[in-house]
Amino acid sequence: MRIGIPRELKPLEGRVGLIPAACGELVRQGHEVFIESSAGVKSGYTDDQYRELGVTVLDTADALFEKAEMIIKVKEPIEPDLKRLRKDHLLFCYLHLAAEPELTARLKKIGLTAVAFETVEEGGNLPLLAPMSDIAGRISIQVATHLLHQPEGGKGILLGGVPAAKRGKVVIIGCGMAGGNAAQMAAGLGAEVVVFDKDPAKLAWARTFGSNVTALYPHTDDVIDQLKTADIAVGAVLVAGARAPHVISKEAVRRMQPGSVVVDISVDQGGCVESTRPTTYDDPTYEWEGVTHFTVTNMPGAVPRTASQALSAAIAPYCVRLANGQWRDYEPLIKGINVENGKVVHPAIEG
Repeated sequence: MRIGIPRELKPLEGRVGLIPAACGELVRQGHEVFIESSAGVKSGYTDDQYRELGVTVLDTADALFEKAEMIIKVKEPIEPDLKRLRKDHLLFCYLHLAAEPELTARLKKIGLTAVAFETVEEGGNLPLLAPMSDIAGRISIQVATHLLHQPEGGKGILLGGVPAAKRGKVVIIGCGMAGGNAAQMAAGLGAEVVVFDKDPAKLAWARTFGSNVTALYPHTDDVIDQLKTADIAVGAVLVAGARAPHVISKEAVRRMQPGSVVVDISVDQGGCVESTRPTTYDDPTYEWEGVTHFTVTNMPGAVPRTASQALSAAIAPYCVRLANGQWRDYEPLIKGINVENGKVVHPAIEG
């Protein structure tokens, strides 16, 4: 199969679909791999590193899309990509179509087959979403801690506190991969951490992060009560493939103290905080009712080298199966199909 890896086009997105070593595996199996020039540079990989492993470097996206049968990206296609995609392309990337009805309509019109990383499901897990959720959870705390600094408009507190000073408080809604990693980061910094989840096993897991972690069932009144005194609130709720439900209302955000920070990791799926609107790394934050919101739709894009390595390791076996054509009877990839032959085929997506 002819496989194409274009340069990512979202603002300040530095990840690349496959790192050189992963491309080398596909080449060794007899596939032709093409990459757009400079696609890997922001992740720390030069064109020559790809060439050394048998990858053909093409100067333009037009040439790449023309050559390729399968397109492997990181983020969902935007207008320049959409103009180049064809009916005979197999698209493999993050799509998050539940929050993108216009993109869904465009992919239907093109008529291609689109397999989304975030809906590939195996053994009840989402193996291609997990590595980026891990990173997004960690980034949420790193960024929010900085946004608490007074020059950034924050409360002017050190999250972990020091002797004779109070430690900060972090409230996390959802203890999956993203929320769990956020909780571990916050606990490690010494903050007071409150984690909400409906799953007793996840609440028990959260308790293992440290004695400074409290794990609670998300009764609405309890969530609102904890948010009133939170310095950082992290929304990390996921319903596979579907639009995220609003679990933090605008009223709950209004009750937070001025200078507090909200991070909505669920923003890719529409956001689980009612006051969320998508942002990019060009302009990553905004203030709503005195509360700073960080709601970038590609949070892991800030650490492209780490993220590209982790993503490649996760998707490489699935790329091989897709390229070899041995996937139409493979349930995890069947569940990953979002759009095919002009129709939405994933049950969680409308349209």
